[in-house]
Amino acid sequence: MKSLLAIDTSTENCSVALVHDGKLTTRDIESPREHSQKLLPFVEEVLDSAGVSLAELDGLVVGAGPGSFTGVRIGVSMAQGLAFSADLPVYPVCSLQALAQQAIRKNDVAGVVACIDARMGEVYYSLYANENGVAVAQSEPAVAKPDTNLIDTGRLKGWGTAGTGWDVYADILDENHELKHSDNSRLPLAEDMLTVVNSAGVEPVQAEQLEPLYVRNEVTWKKLPGR
Repeated sequence: MKSLLAIDTSTENCSVALVHDGKLTTRDIESPREHSQKLLPFVEEVLDSAGVSLAELDGLVVGAGPGSFTGVRIGVSMAQGLAFSADLPVYPVCSLQALAQQAIRKNDVAGVVACIDARMGEVYYSLYANENGVAVAQSEPAVAKPDTNLIDTGRLKGWGTAGTGWDVYADILDENHELKHSDNSRLPLAEDMLTVVNSAGVEPVQAEQLEPLYVRNEVTWKKLPGR
């Protein structure tokens, strides 16, 4: 198994995970306004705990989005800086796929509809099938207004949900849906990004090639609460 460091600040969660010599070390905190203060100390803590240096790793993993524009930028910028400093490849992981992987890890579901609150009355969403315990994408990440017709649940028997979109727009999204709702997979975790990289065929890129996955065509820089 590769030695990998994963970081994610794409949502309200600041999450770091390290796998080295088969041992997993994690740090997570829900602190939407403190990502820039928490992230580097978390990275240093997991490296120190495992007794490994950045240069000894095989690569970095980053939550590339979609999510909070500010949070995505913080995570991607940190990943680029660390990758440049240690000459490491970077594996970009979609935050929606990480959410789906978490839901599959925690729940007995055939697949997951991952849905993140995108603010401005919209959600980011995508569908992932459970293939031998791995979240495999069935659709591209998209952004749209929450609507009862957003997802065709007729073919999703035994599927579950993940993400904050199901909390914020529950009255709209829940109607006529026969999905298994769960509140134990609201925010993505870096440890699930490690699983995605090791099992779902994510291709690495060089630091200069790393790009955020905003999904929205027009990025707004208006300051939003918690962003």
